[in-house]
Amino acid sequence: RHYAERMARAEPPAAAYERRVLRSAAEHHYLRVRLELPDGGARPSAAQFKQLVVVALRELHGEVGAALPVDVLVYEEKSLSAILRVISSGLVKLWSALTLQGSYQSRRCAFRVLQTSPFLLALSGNSRELVL
Repeated sequence: RHYAERMARAEPPAAAYERRVLRSAAEHHYLRVRLELPDGGARPSAAQFKQLVVVALRELHGEVGAALPVDVLVYEEKSLSAILRVISSGLVKLWSALTLQGSYQSRRCAFRVLQTSPFLLALSGNSRELVL
């Protein structure tokens, strides 16, 4: 009887575990994208590029998608690349809309998402393009 009482007291109390899933606390996500136009031709201006992004969102997600706040922070017409800013909750909608966009002014095109990060500074340099 005494042995059983001692063993009961020696057992630690049952541990209570709480599962916590933390989402990124960042308000925005940034994407480095490139538009590929295989047949050449006229290149979109910054305003046309932004309109193409809005059209892609509208075609896939309707008016709710088109209302998603997306900013073109940097656009290089020469390379057709841009850095986009979107609220973090809209990252998947934007990425999917860009991926499925297939035409610009009745010409074939494709968006390539090159990098994405919740930190703009992470997109400022790419170690794969580093020239020593």
